[in-house]
Amino acid sequence: MASEPKYQKSILCLANSRRPGGYCLAGKEFTAGKAGAWIRPISNRASHEISALEQRYEDGNSLALLDIALIPMIEPRAVEHQTENHLIATGRFWTKTSRATWPQIIAATDKVSGPLWHDGEHSYHGHNDKVPAEIAKTLKGSLVLVVPAKLNLVVASESKFGGGEERRVRADLHLNGVRYNFVVTDPVVEAKYFAGKDGVYPVKDSRICLSLAEVINGNAIKLVAAVITPDRAS
Repeated sequence: MASEPKYQKSILCLANSRRPGGYCLAGKEFTAGKAGAWIRPISNRASHEISALEQRYEDGNSLALLDIALIPMIEPRAVEHQTENHLIATGRFWTKTSRATWPQIIAATDKVSGPLWHDGEHSYHGHNDKVPAEIAKTLKGSLVLVVPAKLNLVVASESKFGGGEERRVRADLHLNGVRYNFVVTDPVVEAKYFAGKDGVYPVKDSRICLSLAEVINGNAIKLVAAVITPDRAS
């Protein structure tokens, strides 16, 4: 059933990553040729994922990373540290207006001088990738676009909490002299690197969109929602 939009936002899409049941979108409001505040479009479902159908254009195509698009919305709907959330209007086509250029992505990059939300907590396979719930609830944002000093994409099988193994792409990166290791949820990057062999793949020039996920089992996990390179903007 369609819902009536109250406003629309022009967004430069900086992440369209996988999540259970659909996609997690994130971008910056884009007006007068410049990127502004972060926005995460969400659905009204319990886990807030956006379906493939909900992010369609009238021509049948769907929102892609680095598209600049108009999205009809109903209201801001912050959820704990995810203050950037806006509830989308359902049953409405989105409108693509243009594509971002590499210089526009560079201009949209955030300046981060301290830790990424909170450092010092590690998952079994990650490094500096966890934020305890009591700290996460004090935070005022969950999205950032950064340029890493060093970035390697690591493809390998990992043990799972409930048993068995799962092949994953991880981003091993350095920022402000600190090492981080996060799971990559960018489906285009996963498809590219899963098609090859396990190994370590250096990335020379990039911007990465980082997302602090919802709190699960007492922690919010830091994720690489998109790995953006000049070739993806061409």
